[in-house]
Amino acid sequence: MTFPHHRPRRMRRDDFSRRLMRETVLTADDLIYPVFVHEKSGREAIASMPGIERVSIDELLRVGEEAALLRVPALALFPVTPPEAKSLDAAAAWHEDGLVQRAVRALKARFPELGVITDVALDPYTTHGQDGLIDDSGYVVNDATVEALVKQAVSHAQAGADIVAPSDMMDGRIGAVRAAFERDGHIHTRILAYSAKYASAFYGPFRDAVGSAASLGKGNKFTYQMDPGNSDEALREVALDLDEGADMVMVKPGLPYLDIVRRVKQRFGVPTFVYQVSGEYAMLVAAAQNGWLDRRACALEALTSIKRAGADAVLSYFALDAARWLREG
Repeated sequence: MTFPHHRPRRMRRDDFSRRLMRETVLTADDLIYPVFVHEKSGREAIASMPGIERVSIDELLRVGEEAALLRVPALALFPVTPPEAKSLDAAAAWHEDGLVQRAVRALKARFPELGVITDVALDPYTTHGQDGLIDDSGYVVNDATVEALVKQAVSHAQAGADIVAPSDMMDGRIGAVRAAFERDGHIHTRILAYSAKYASAFYGPFRDAVGSAASLGKGNKFTYQMDPGNSDEALREVALDLDEGADMVMVKPGLPYLDIVRRVKQRFGVPTFVYQVSGEYAMLVAAAQNGWLDRRACALEALTSIKRAGADAVLSYFALDAARWLREG
């Protein structure tokens, strides 16, 4: 039918009809809040991520309480490792009394129903800032790194993590972690695979937050993270991780890769998560601070667009604010 018999604006005229025909609805159930945990006491502001702080474990419990009250389903933990704990072999990553392990135990003891997701990668623990172990030429070696990642993942499961999230992009690590979990009886520990993690320029503030930027220096992660120009490769990576035992897959970053999110969801139909990364957050907040954008409106619009593309959940530094805004209506 054509105009004037069909007038699409009729359904947009009133709030009630706009709500009735809305195809994508964002709720607190769609959100995961990433948290930076440090060994210091209290909270510490992150200059490149206004409004986000590094927190001690006791402050982490306050964050957990707020998330639980807002019905945000899960927190994702990222450690800020002191320089003296970093090494070439990243051994602090799987220490049973390490920062992440203690944080997981504290959260699960206080909030057993709150999901706890841990990052499995070595970059917070290496002196060179790479996600894996390196050879004499500085190349990140795959198989030895996978062995280290398995030890790290098992230590997280033993501490009580609900989900481990290998973000390293090494080949074969999902299968190795899954086999170790089955062998050790961690049959309920889920694996969120960072399957399509791109070598993005949007990670800068995150590296400042965890303290890996200085270690990495002028180095890059092009030999293991994906080329931003590739799309078909993402589907191959997702397929491999699912075959190896991943329960969920991740696309990272978010807004610049919504086409990848759509392709992954349409092809595989599995739980598909997206990380709205630090650079995405920082851009929106900086523009809002300059009066160029409405922080609340743009953050909710960006999150809705990620869900509309096919995401089942979004890791976002806006998660707590967004849950609060959605509750307020």
